[in-house]
Amino acid sequence: MDTTRTARQFDSSRLEIIGPADCVRLFASVPLGRLVYTHGGLPAVRLVNFVVDDDTIVFSTGQGDKFRAAERGDVVAFEADEVDAERHVGWTVTAIGHLSVVTDDEAAELRRTLALHSWMPMEEPQLVRLGIESVQGRRLVPWGRRPRLC
Repeated sequence: MDTTRTARQFDSSRLEIIGPADCVRLFASVPLGRLVYTHGGLPAVRLVNFVVDDDTIVFSTGQGDKFRAAERGDVVAFEADEVDAERHVGWTVTAIGHLSVVTDDEAAELRRTLALHSWMPMEEPQLVRLGIESVQGRRLVPWGRRPRLC
């Protein structure tokens, strides 16, 4: 039996640093995230429901700004989180990568195999994929489990 444990790491704010594999696992544990992209030269943030497919994030969208960002292959950020306001704990995970439009053939397969359904009614929904190129996360843990400041 392997009894070795990886030491937990904390940043300078005493937030626990979440490793890449756990970040992707946490993404898969929630249904909503925020897509951060550029619209008209300015940042835009949109709430989307999504699923994780291996090391990518897939969501459905109409023919608007998010779809055009995917057609261009824009670099975007994607954030998801979970907070327990009563206990004052939670986590946040952010992925960075390029958007792309899912081909019609692949979209048909993904619709059969993934539990992805847009929460918003739309005509001709398109699937968009975010390839996760970098990911980072932080967790706010209970006070008693945080490292002490020197």
